[in-house]
Amino acid sequence: MPLQHAAKAQNSKMLVTGTVTFYLVAALAMVMANKWVLKTTAAPLFFLLTQLLIAVILFLISHATGLLQVPLYIDMQLFKGLAPMVGLNVVGLSFSNYTLKYVDASFYQVARGLVLPFTVCTSYFLLQSRPSLRILVSCSIVTLGFFVGVFLDGTPISVIGVSFGVASSAITALHSVVIKKSLDVVKGSALHLSWYTNLLSILVLAPIMVIMGELPSVMELLFTPSTFITAEGELTPLQTFMWGSLITGILGFLMSIASLLSIKVTSPITHMVSSAVRGVAASLLGMWLFHDIITSGRASSIAIILGGSIYYTWVKHMESRTPKSGERDGSKYERVPLDDIESQNDSTKPE
Repeated sequence: MPLQHAAKAQNSKMLVTGTVTFYLVAALAMVMANKWVLKTTAAPLFFLLTQLLIAVILFLISHATGLLQVPLYIDMQLFKGLAPMVGLNVVGLSFSNYTLKYVDASFYQVARGLVLPFTVCTSYFLLQSRPSLRILVSCSIVTLGFFVGVFLDGTPISVIGVSFGVASSAITALHSVVIKKSLDVVKGSALHLSWYTNLLSILVLAPIMVIMGELPSVMELLFTPSTFITAEGELTPLQTFMWGSLITGILGFLMSIASLLSIKVTSPITHMVSSAVRGVAASLLGMWLFHDIITSGRASSIAIILGGSIYYTWVKHMESRTPKSGERDGSKYERVPLDDIESQNDSTKPE
């Protein structure tokens, strides 16, 4: 028996390590690949549409081969029930892509640094979850880090990019509330919710892309001769777009599957520590791959945001272990989406 317990403990550690490692590598690859493509294309919505399409194709292949089972029906009742989820998903992911298009990869985490404060505010106003004083302190720390990054960065900052980042953060916070209600529509299956969210998001995003005037950019990308010819050893814009879409589409699909495992095998503390590591690594990779400038203001901002986020997770963990009498929901840990504090643009995974 002791040997069996030891073997189970070892397997559990390996499972947690493998899950966290995958998220670390995949999330970093997603951000860098997205930035790589968005630097060369004027059609960020078409890029997002392509990513979602690849994820849906992979879902269908997995269903056909028996690896996964997803429902293949859509009715008006289902569409109405998932409409808030799909709408927030499309707008949130679009804003995330626009954020990454206009800001440096190393600044992306700062631009979306208000996810945590918005999540706590949303929980208070919509779920009547009253935050403790220490939770408010952690949110204040994160907010301070955001303003340090915006006003003390020392390099020119895109106001448009930061605005998209703030809007994206607010939508992510609403997502955490809507996803609970959306799970009821698909009978509690996170896998089915992921499948329907990707599929229905395509139907919603396609006309929005046309309305936003991206068709000329798409036609130029696909059919202009200059997109096929470039200097020796360099990828054309079309090749960059295709490889970037394929990489991020596959990673997004895998992350949507792995998220089911992550919720079961990892703890909130593990989530936040891995987010902190990803945040620092993303900044370093941005500096290395895209020659981003990491000023003292930007480094301080990232450190403050991560410090406040880690403090929040520790406080919620301690509150969940020592619930107070008369406390309504404040003692319950409210899981903040794994890839939304760090930087994520997890372009095909519902947050």
